[in-house]
Amino acid sequence: MSKTTYVGGNAIRLLHNGREYFPALEQAIDSAQYEIHLETYIFADDLTGRTISAALIRAAQRGVSVHLLMDGFGSYRLPNSFIQNMLDAGVKILIYRREVFFFRLRRHRLRRMHRKLAVIDARIAFTGGINIIDDCAQPFDQVPRFDYAISIEGPLLKKIYASVQRLWCIVAWAHFKKRWISPLKLSSAAKRKGNQLAGFLIRDNFRHRHDIEREYLGAIDAAQNEIIIANAYFLPGRHFCDALNKAARRGVKVKLLLQGKVEYRLQHYATHALYGKLLDAGIRIYEYTQGFLHAKVAVIDHYWATVGSSNIDPFSLMLAREANVVIKDRDFANQLRSSLMRAVAKHSILVARTSWQSKSWFYHAVNWLSYFIIYYAQSILGYGHKPAKHHIAV
Repeated sequence: MSKTTYVGGNAIRLLHNGREYFPALEQAIDSAQYEIHLETYIFADDLTGRTISAALIRAAQRGVSVHLLMDGFGSYRLPNSFIQNMLDAGVKILIYRREVFFFRLRRHRLRRMHRKLAVIDARIAFTGGINIIDDCAQPFDQVPRFDYAISIEGPLLKKIYASVQRLWCIVAWAHFKKRWISPLKLSSAAKRKGNQLAGFLIRDNFRHRHDIEREYLGAIDAAQNEIIIANAYFLPGRHFCDALNKAARRGVKVKLLLQGKVEYRLQHYATHALYGKLLDAGIRIYEYTQGFLHAKVAVIDHYWATVGSSNIDPFSLMLAREANVVIKDRDFANQLRSSLMRAVAKHSILVARTSWQSKSWFYHAVNWLSYFIIYYAQSILGYGHKPAKHHIAV
C-alpha cells in the first residue's frame, strides 16, 4: 500500500484550457537547455500538434535531449511522415503499446498510457487533462474543451522527474532502444520556489494500482463542508459511490459537474444509470452543456485540490497509466473552485431529482443496459475478479 508523500515549497499555477496551457508549454520548450520529457495520450496532426512539434524540433536542433512518449491507441492517427519529420530532427520518439489491429479485442489494449506530463530541464513540469490537440473538438467550434492543466516548480519536480525517466526507460528497453536512455541526471528540481504543499500520484499495474483512487476516497471521507468533482467520464465503483453518498448524508455539500453533451454514447448512458441513487442521497449533479467537458479535477473543503489525467471510471482507476497532482493550499483550491462554480452557474444544467425519476422506463433501461455492457466487458477481459469492491452498486 502506497501513501501519498507531500512536499512543501512548490509554486503551482492553474492553467485554463489549451489557450493558456499550450503557449506556456511552448515557451518552456523554447527555453530548454538540457532535456525535455513529454508524455501524451493524443498527439494530433493539427495546428496545435504542429506548433508543439516545431518547438520540439527547434529544441533538438540546438542540442537539447528531447524525449516524446505517445500512446499507441490515442495517437494512432498521427501520420508516419509527421513522426519521421521529428525523428529526422533528432527528437527521440517512443510509442506505448502501438496498435495495429483495431478490430481485435485483447485485454492489453485497455492498458493505455493516459498521462499528460511534460518536464523541462527538471525545473518546470506540466500535468493535467490536456492532450496535444486543438482546443476545440471540431475545427469550427468557438467553445474550447473545458479542461485544466498546471505548471509546477519546486521540490515536487524531483518525484515527477523520476517518474517520467522511469517510464521512458521501461518503454525504451521494450523497444530495444537502450541507446535512447539518457545518462543525464539533473538535480535542480529540489529548489524551493513557493509555499504550496503538494503530492504527485501515479496509477500503474504494479506498486501504484490504487494510489489515485485511495487518495480521493481519503479526502472524501475526511470532508466536512463541501466536495466539488468535475470529471469527463464518471463511472465510479461501489466504494467511491458509497463514500460520496455517506458524505452527502452527513451534511457535506456534494456537487458533481459531469458531461452534458453526448461524446461516447455507451459511457454517457452508463453514467446516467448512477444518477438515481446519487440524487437520492442529496448529491447535486450538474451537466456541462456549453461544450465538451474534459476536466479531471476536484476541490474539497476549500483546501484539498487535485488536477490530473485520471477519470473516475474503471479504465482510469484500474487499467491505464495516469498521473495526478494533489495540492493542499487554500489559495489554489479557491481559484480552482471559483472557476468550477462559474462553469456551474453559467454553462451547466442542474439535474432535478423529480424530473429524473419521471423519465420513461425505457430510458432508464437503456442506461442500465449500457452500464452492464461496460461492466461485463470489463469482467470478461479479466478485470472483474473483485466484484464486491468494483461493482457499481449505489
